Parts: sequence; structure tokens; C-alpha cells
Amino acid sequence: MIETLLEQLMMSSLWELAALLFALGYLVLAAHQKQWCWLSATISCSIYAVLFWQGKLYMESVLQAIYVVMAGYGWWQWRFQKSAAQESPGGAKYSLRWHLLQWAWLIPLAAMTAYMLSVYTDADAVWLDTYTTVFSLLATWLVTKKAYETWWYWLVIDSVYVYLYASKGFIATALLFVVYLALVLYAMWRWHQDNSQPEPVKSAG
Repeated sequence: MIETLLEQLMMSSLWELAALLFALGYLVLAAHQKQWCWLSATISCSIYAVLFWQGKLYMESVLQAIYVVMAGYGWWQWRFQKSAAQESPGGAKYSLRWHLLQWAWLIPLAAMTAYMLSVYTDADAVWLDTYTTVFSLLATWLVTKKAYETWWYWLVIDSVYVYLYASKGFIATALLFVVYLALVLYAMWRWHQDNSQPEPVKSAG
């Protein structure tokens, strides 16, 4: 099985491997709250938008295009924000009620979109594709706000992506999302560590 995965990885296009590297760079930089993560995301998402469209993962392609726009917004937001510890005191920025309200309209929106795609397009894996797309947008918006709970979303979403991309032959990208899961756990630890650090004492005068 490992040999088969390695063979499929070697067959991955150079464009997919480039997108993979920039995507990894994004998450590592985001874990350390570095503003340059958004430039890395822009390059990666631009490449993936084209690749996924060619693979008939239309919602994923649209998602990547929206990510490019959100990366610009994230760059702008992070210029003026404080650390994640200050933005998300106590490990969360938004209440459970707020999240439930988002699910209340995102779930039916995703269902309606998936149905339309299944009827009017030749898209594959429309239900998984659409739900991961919709909730990825929510999770990415939470990253731009430095909301700690974004990482809980990514744990679930990235697990689904491993299966989705492997089933479509994007082996390098599927392996990327396995690494993503580990990096998400690292980011959670890193942001929590930042949250545990005491505020610096200001000197008098």
C-alpha cells in the first residue's frame, strides 16, 4: 500500500506539488501568527483553483478562488490585530450560540447547493465537496479574526479532505492534509501557549 501511495505521489503534477508546499507554508506561518501566511495562501489557492476545476471538483475550485480574496482580507486584518491570545481570551472568541446560528443557515445552504450541483452539473462527490467548502469558508473567516475555535473546525474538515482528495486521485494533496492534521494540532498548542504567557510588565515612566 505504501509503495502504491509513493508511486501515485510521484505521478502528481509539479503544479500540485508547488501548491502543496505553499499550502504547508501557510499553515506553519499561521501557527506562528506571521502575516506572510496570507501571501503563501494566495499562491497555493490560485494553483489549486485551476487543478480542482480540471478535476471537476467545482465547489473546491470556487472555494480556492474565494480563499484568494479572503487571503487579502486576512492580510489586511492581521496588520491591525493583536495576538491570538488577546483576540481570543479563554481559548474562544465566539459563543456556542453564535456558532449554532451559523450552522442554522450554512447547513441548508450547503444542502441546496449540493442538490443543484448534482442535478445541473457533472460534479463529483457533490455532498462532501459542498459541505467541506461551506464550512471551510467559515473556518477561514475565523482565522482572519484570530478566533481559536477555528482549529476545531479544521480538525474535522481536514479529516474529510483526506478521503475526498485521495478518492479523486490528488494523492499529494491528500497526504498534505494528513500533515495538515498534525499542523492543526501544533497550531492549537502554539496559540494556547501564547494564551498562557503573562502580559509583559510595562516599566514606569
